[in-house]
Amino acid sequence: MNVRKRLIVAAVAAVVAAGGLSASAAPAAPRPLQFTVSFSPQVRDTAVDGRVLVVISRNGATAPITQTDIVGGVPFWGRNVTDLRPGRPVSIGDQPDVYGYPLSSLDRLPAGDYYVQAFLNTYDTFHRGDGSTVRLHMPCGDGQDMFSSPGNLYGTPKLLHLDPHHSGAIALTLDHVITPAQPVPAGGTCQQGNPSDTAHVKYVKILSPALTTFWGRPIYIGANVLLPAGYDDPANAGVHYPVEYAFGHFSTGAPHGFQENGANSFSSWWLSASAPRFISIVFREENPFYDSSYVVDSPNVGPYGTATNHELVPYLDGHFRTIAQPWARVTSGGSTGGWESLASEVFYPDVYGGAFSGYPDPVDFHRYQIVNIYSDANGYFVQNEWDRVERPDSRTVDGEIQYTNLQENHYELARGDHDRSEGAWAVWEAVYGPRGADGYPALVWDKKTGQINHTVAASWQAKDIRAYLASHWSTVGPLVRGKIYLYVGDTDTYYLNDAVQLLQQQLDAETSPPADATFVYGRAKPHGWSPYTTQQWFAIYAAYVAKHAPPESATTPWRGSEPAPASSSDTLDQPTRNGFPIR
Repeated sequence: MNVRKRLIVAAVAAVVAAGGLSASAAPAAPRPLQFTVSFSPQVRDTAVDGRVLVVISRNGATAPITQTDIVGGVPFWGRNVTDLRPGRPVSIGDQPDVYGYPLSSLDRLPAGDYYVQAFLNTYDTFHRGDGSTVRLHMPCGDGQDMFSSPGNLYGTPKLLHLDPHHSGAIALTLDHVITPAQPVPAGGTCQQGNPSDTAHVKYVKILSPALTTFWGRPIYIGANVLLPAGYDDPANAGVHYPVEYAFGHFSTGAPHGFQENGANSFSSWWLSASAPRFISIVFREENPFYDSSYVVDSPNVGPYGTATNHELVPYLDGHFRTIAQPWARVTSGGSTGGWESLASEVFYPDVYGGAFSGYPDPVDFHRYQIVNIYSDANGYFVQNEWDRVERPDSRTVDGEIQYTNLQENHYELARGDHDRSEGAWAVWEAVYGPRGADGYPALVWDKKTGQINHTVAASWQAKDIRAYLASHWSTVGPLVRGKIYLYVGDTDTYYLNDAVQLLQQQLDAETSPPADATFVYGRAKPHGWSPYTTQQWFAIYAAYVAKHAPPESATTPWRGSEPAPASSSDTLDQPTRNGFPIR
C-alpha cells in the first residue's frame, strides 16, 4: 500500500473511532413493520381462540374499528389465533396467514402517521351433533356485530408513525372487554338479548331442543311480539287475532318501530280505531354465522326451520291469542327478510298462508346476484381471451357501480375465513350449501380468486327456491297457489330483480295447478323499494286474511276499517290481482 492510501485509511479509521460518521451514512438494515398484540390477565385470565385485527386510520375522531367498510373504509389486517394466553403476544406482519383489506399486506401501506387499534373477535369451540368441531363467534344480544359483541377485546387507539419497511415491531395492547348492552338476569343468557316488555310489546325467549342438539350447547331463539290496541281489554278476552310474521335482521326493538307514546305515524295509526287488529311478530335468531338464520334447516347453521316453525311458533300460539291456523298467518319482509318470508311459505306451506316478500336475496342461483353459479367459471370476473371484466356487486339506479363482488368478498375474508366474517356472502354459503370436510361450509368459490366449484354449486339446488318449486310443483304447487306476492325495484341495488324475474318465468309457466303468483316491479327503484306503506300493507293483509277465512270464522273483531289500496303510483302500470298490481 502506498503512502497516500495508508494516510486515507488511517484518517477514516480515526473519524469512525471518534464517532464522526453517522449511522445514516451506511444503508440501514430493513426492519419490516409488524404489530405484536397481547392482553393482560386483568382483561382476560384465560386463553382464547379467535381472530386478531389491527385497524389503522388517519382520522382520530372515532375509533378505527368503526371506520372499516367495503368502500371508503380504512385498512385492516387479520390473523387467526389459537390458545392465545394472557401476556403472550401474537404478531401481525408478513406472515402468510395474515390477510388485509383494502391493502392485502402491510408492505403496501404508505409511510405516515396513523391512529392504530387492535381488536380480538373471540371464537367458541362447538362440538356439534353432526360430529364436527368448529370454532365460531357466539353472539350475545348484539346481532353478530363483532365490534359490539360482548366478550370481544379491543385496544385504546394509539397515534403512531408507521413505515412498512423500517418501523419494526410495534406493541399493541387489548385493554378493554365489551360487556352486554342489556342486563343479563341471574341464571339467564345474553343470547338474543334481554329487552324489557312494554304495554304492547312483549319479548319471548325459549331454549330450542333442536338447535341445542345440533350445536352441542344450549341455544335460544326469541321473538318480539307487538300486540294490537285493546288486546288486554276484558271485552276482548275471547278475541283471537291473525298474525303477521315479519322476517328480517336481528333487532331487540319493537316491530315496525312501534312507540308506546304514538310518537310516529305508524304507532299512532296502530293504536287508532281504523287499524286492523293484528299481532305482529319478529323473530330473534342471531347465530354463530350471522344476525339471522334464514329460518330454514341447513347443514352449517342448523335446524332453524324446525326450531322456528315447530318449537317457537307453537309456543307463541300457546302464550298469545293468535288464530293458530295457516290462513291467519302471513309472512312479510324485505331483502334477507324477503328471502326468509318467501322460503317460509315455500318450505312450510302447512304453517303459513301467504307470503308478501320484497326484494329478496337470490331466489334463483342462475342469478346469484349476477353470477350463475351453475355454469360461470368465476364469481369475480368474466374472463375473455385477452382481458377480463370484474363483476359488479352494488349499483345506483342510474348505473354507477359502487363496488364489486371481489371487493365485498375480500373485505369479508379479511374479517374472517371459513365464512366467519358475519357478512352476506358468508351466510349465504353457510345456509345454501353443504358442510365441508373440515366442518365449516364448503366454499362455492375460492375466496381469493373467485374460481367456482361446480360440484358444491350443484348441491345448492335444495335451497334454490325456483329450482325447488320447479321440482316439487306437483306437491307444493297446490299448497302455495295464489299465496306468493313478490315486489322488487327493476334496478335493484344488488341485481336481485334478475332472480325474481326468473322465478316469475317459472311460476308463470306452471299450469297444474297455475301458480296465480303476483309480481310487482318498481320502475327505476333501488333495493328497499316497496309499493305500499306499512299501514297500507296491514290493510292488504287484513283483506287477504278475511278473504281466506273459513265461513264460520268471525273477522269483524279484528278486521278494522282501513281500506286496502288498489294500486300504487310507483309501480308499473298494470292490472291488479288480490289488491296487487301485477305484471
